[in-house]
Amino acid sequence: MTDWFDWSEAAKALGVSVNKVRTMIREHELAAAVPSEGAGQRVPAEFIQDGLVVKGLPGLLTIFHDGGWDDREAIEWIFTDLDLPGRPIDALRENRGSEVKRRAQVLAH
Repeated sequence: MTDWFDWSEAAKALGVSVNKVRTMIREHELAAAVPSEGAGQRVPAEFIQDGLVVKGLPGLLTIFHDGGWDDREAIEWIFTDLDLPGRPIDALRENRGSEVKRRAQVLAH
C-alpha cells in the first residue's frame, strides 16, 4: 500500500504540532488507521504533499464520514479502487479530484 507516518512524523511533514494533527484527524482533514497489529494509529504518507494535506482530501473524507464510513474504510478505498485510471490518491495528488469525489458520493450514500 503506502508508507505511514506516525502522528509526530505527520506533524513534522506538515509543519504543525501533534495536537494539530489530532485535530485534523478528528475534523476529517486527515485520516488515520492502524496499518498493522500493534502499530498504533498512523497517517498515510501520501496524504501529505509539499508540506500540505493533498488538495481535495478533506472534502473526500467528509463525503465518506457523512456516509457512515470510518477512516480505515475511506483509506482502503482511496488506495485500492481499481475502477479509476490509477488509484484515487494518485488522482488527488495530480489535482484530478473531481471524478474521485463524484464516485465517492455515489458509494458513500
